[in-house]
Amino acid sequence: MTVQLFEPFPLRALTLPNRIVVAPMCQYSANDGNASDWHVMHWGQFLLSGAGLFMIEATGVEPRGRITPGCLGLWSDENEAAFAHALKIARSYSDMPVGLQLGHAGRKASALRPWEGNGHYAQDDGGWQVLGPSAVPFAPDWPVPQAMTESDIDDLLQNFADATRRAARLGLDCIEIHAAHGYLLSSFLSPIANHRTDAYGGSLENRMRLPLQVFEAVRAAAPAAMPVGVRFNGTDWVDDAINGDEAVAFARALADRGCDFVDVSSGGNAFAKIPVGPGYQVPFAARIRQEVGVATMAVGLIRTPQHAEAIVAGGQADMVSIGRGFLNNPHWPWQAAETLGVNIDVVPQYRFGATSLYRPTWGR
Repeated sequence: MTVQLFEPFPLRALTLPNRIVVAPMCQYSANDGNASDWHVMHWGQFLLSGAGLFMIEATGVEPRGRITPGCLGLWSDENEAAFAHALKIARSYSDMPVGLQLGHAGRKASALRPWEGNGHYAQDDGGWQVLGPSAVPFAPDWPVPQAMTESDIDDLLQNFADATRRAARLGLDCIEIHAAHGYLLSSFLSPIANHRTDAYGGSLENRMRLPLQVFEAVRAAAPAAMPVGVRFNGTDWVDDAINGDEAVAFARALADRGCDFVDVSSGGNAFAKIPVGPGYQVPFAARIRQEVGVATMAVGLIRTPQHAEAIVAGGQADMVSIGRGFLNNPHWPWQAAETLGVNIDVVPQYRFGATSLYRPTWGR
């Protein structure tokens, strides 16, 4: 019996060797947006994991687009050079496809690193003026964002396009646009944050306008063979905000514009009450896959190989994106293969240990 989790999956000209994706996980360890030695180690361990795709963390398309001062960026030649150095070393012993999540943190930018506590940096203490669709702060004690002008929007589109061209020069295999979790594009989609009265606010059609323009800018800047996808919320978990119907409509609009995959998450609002549990976001991905037909990625507490296989084999999603599971076990796919009775290849340096621990026939 075929194990669907380990079947290849096509995305435009790219073929993933299996359906397991290492989720983009911010490390807050860059210097002025530049990848550091930490990224070499972090990326390298997952590039030896046996996953089908490694997605690099949310990367700011301009300095104000970083979530924290320690977040990655790809807006300058210096950023690109540091990225190239780290990526070259990390990929030395792996041919795993590598994607990059591009984003702008919007009104949630200038935040403290998680280990520094909750909250944000003041502008006179290493922070910066944050941007948003409207002058509505993320939370009562957060800074009021500067409502974006048409000129700001034009600059944003250019920044996304420029970062995409840099990603292509770096040899990255796909792009994921971050439009989830209350960051800039997500806040344009949500009527909680978006109080605009121009062409970018009000109706769902208007609220989708900027995220769709960003997708079009990235798609136009990317090589024709490079897959481009979008992560967005299936729900905001707040009344009168993004809901399932609006998420389906957004997914359909993306698919109509040539989006190669959608990565369906949720939340990111300060007032959300989220019923967290294993696979709690999977139904949102399943609905979009069923109603829109676009390639779909499920994410959110997918803990066991059996659960991951059930999601893919049951048609709820085409891929599963796993974060915390990889932090706990950087070789999660090895465990999944052993559990599901699949033979996989392992780099020769690890082959003896892997075959002794998991299946004695691997790689022999």
